[in-house]
Amino acid sequence: MAATTDLGPIQTNATSNPPPNKQIFILSGQSNMAGRGGVLKKLHRWDGVVPPEAQPHPSIFRLSAKLHWEVAHEPLHADIDSKKTCGVGPGMAFANGVRERVGTVALVPCAVGGTAIREWARGEKLYEDMVKRARHSVKDGGEIRAILWFQGESDTSTEHDADAYQGNMEAFVANVRRDLALPSLPIIQVALASGIKYIEKVREAQLGMRVENVVCVDAKGLELKEDNLHLTTQAQVILGQMLADAYLTHFAPPLKSKPST
Repeated sequence: MAATTDLGPIQTNATSNPPPNKQIFILSGQSNMAGRGGVLKKLHRWDGVVPPEAQPHPSIFRLSAKLHWEVAHEPLHADIDSKKTCGVGPGMAFANGVRERVGTVALVPCAVGGTAIREWARGEKLYEDMVKRARHSVKDGGEIRAILWFQGESDTSTEHDADAYQGNMEAFVANVRRDLALPSLPIIQVALASGIKYIEKVREAQLGMRVENVVCVDAKGLELKEDNLHLTTQAQVILGQMLADAYLTHFAPPLKSKPST
């Protein structure tokens, strides 16, 4: 599939190796991270509309399900959350928002729709797959800069799950940092925009976490699709830009000042 950018046409389905100094970001969580923007529910297909902020760029790559690097394009999670129809998520807007500052951006999609936090516990398939993909991403160089995490809607249906969310999330952060040998790995999580009965309990846990190098951006108020669960395409773009701002503000290396003349 070819796409056109301001740099001309680029091939978005071709295997291509990013440079060894790539900056790696793990995208994880459930459906709103995997992307449902533009998915037509009744037709079970994506409308194919890619906003300007989410367009491919030669300096943005993704790790495929088969562990091959390729130029990134929407839908980022099509071969990861493969049992569902994927559309626009926040990942490409995030990448376009940070690439001028950080250089080559390498995205590692790992999100799967409908998954609860307990399914991301150490030893569970989703967690182990994420760690495997993250480890593979640095085999040829590069640094894992952050995990972008958007999950929790599946934990809002019972009081028990909502009450357990903060402890489960803190365990997730500790485990992934240990297993990747990155004790200070930044985590940027998204506070829920939607949920069921106990959404406010989960949001309170997300917004109230006091763990070093964990920051939260709040998706509440962003436009939802008619299902009142998934973000619209434009809302996903806004969220991606919010995530980019959070990374650049809290974690990106400082800009080098130009020498005075």
